[in-house]
Amino acid sequence: MTAIANFLTQMLAIAEAEVRKLRHDPVDLFTRIVQPALWLLIFGQVFARLRGIPTGGVSYRDFLAPGILAQSVLFIAIFYGISTIWERDLGILAMYLVSPAPRSALVLGKSLAAGVRGLAQALMVYVLAVLLGIHLVLSILSLAGVVVMIVLSAAIFACFSMIIACLVKTRERFMGISQVLTMPLFFASSAIYPIALMPEWLRHVADLNPLTYQVDALRTLMLPGFHSDSGLLRDFAVQAGIFTILVLLAGRLYQTILE
Repeated sequence: MTAIANFLTQMLAIAEAEVRKLRHDPVDLFTRIVQPALWLLIFGQVFARLRGIPTGGVSYRDFLAPGILAQSVLFIAIFYGISTIWERDLGILAMYLVSPAPRSALVLGKSLAAGVRGLAQALMVYVLAVLLGIHLVLSILSLAGVVVMIVLSAAIFACFSMIIACLVKTRERFMGISQVLTMPLFFASSAIYPIALMPEWLRHVADLNPLTYQVDALRTLMLPGFHSDSGLLRDFAVQAGIFTILVLLAGRLYQTILE
């Protein structure tokens, strides 16, 4: 029990240090609301006029809102690894790595902090959606499920981002690779259109994309009367499995960024 308590303390200390950065720079979060606002106000309004998109019995703007929330979380977390490179260049990472904290505690702490950033973004998207008249389920159980899925998904993409940072080791390479990966992850999911509209080869890609399961879970939890394509339990199980694999891999690679 003492070992578990020490692990949790170390993990939360890393997360608290990361969240403190957010407290000192809240402007970053507010600027990130611009992109979701544009998607919902412009893209959502235009595509709502199309009648050929099967949206499961809800309006297209309602259908789009959970997808844009998932996109916002993705865009925040996928660039999280650049802070790892920045900390290495400043010598902060070396101090982390000589501490007694396990590498997995470092990775989990940073992933949890990414989840907090994702929740802050989700709050702003929810407020925007309510102002636009988008129909949302606001029950305690639904909101709790959304919180868990956002934290889990942000942690997944933050871990993925840290793995990229450990492999490429420079900010220029990291930004290039992250930008290349972001849009394929977004468009090869059900964020802005149902998987049923995709060509068969893209459906197989979507089945391997964690963003697909995040969007499906968020739609099921957020929209009244919407039924999950893959099953809510499966969505959470797939995300949890991917997160476990990525944490183990990032923990093994974390040391190599100093080499």
